[in-house]
Amino acid sequence: MAENEQAAAPEQAAAPRMQIATQFIRDMSFENIVAQKGIQGDVQPDIQVQVNLDAKKREAENTYEVIAKFSIHSKNKTDGSSLFMMELEYGGVFIIEGVPEAQMHPYLLIECPRMLFPYVRRIVSDVTRDGGFPPLNLENIDFVGLYRQELTRRAQAEKENATVS
Repeated sequence: MAENEQAAAPEQAAAPRMQIATQFIRDMSFENIVAQKGIQGDVQPDIQVQVNLDAKKREAENTYEVIAKFSIHSKNKTDGSSLFMMELEYGGVFIIEGVPEAQMHPYLLIECPRMLFPYVRRIVSDVTRDGGFPPLNLENIDFVGLYRQELTRRAQAEKENATVS
């Protein structure tokens, strides 16, 4: 009877498995505007961080590339003058198995950036420190929220395009 129960039991899907094959900086720039122009008076930094994500399938089986693009702009709260700007495109190549195709898109844009983020945080901290500012320790990013926000934005854009046509 045990054999029949095992044969009748549905096959359990393999647990998702992710391996980071490599990580890399695709592009990076840091501009210290304070050093170029000099700033007088009280400085109260206001930091704005924008994040964009991109993912694509690579030729090798189960291999994907994810790029996280960070644009960081620090302005002085008192007069709105720029203090520094940093742009960073950080990528990872992932080998992913056991994720159903229907769930691959959110997996790539949520789980993969979550794995890359500690390295991005360290790079941003080191570059801002080496650029003459206190090290900027980025707060955790809600990649699920970012993904949902992008889905909402796309749905709204499609709705607007449908009404225009």
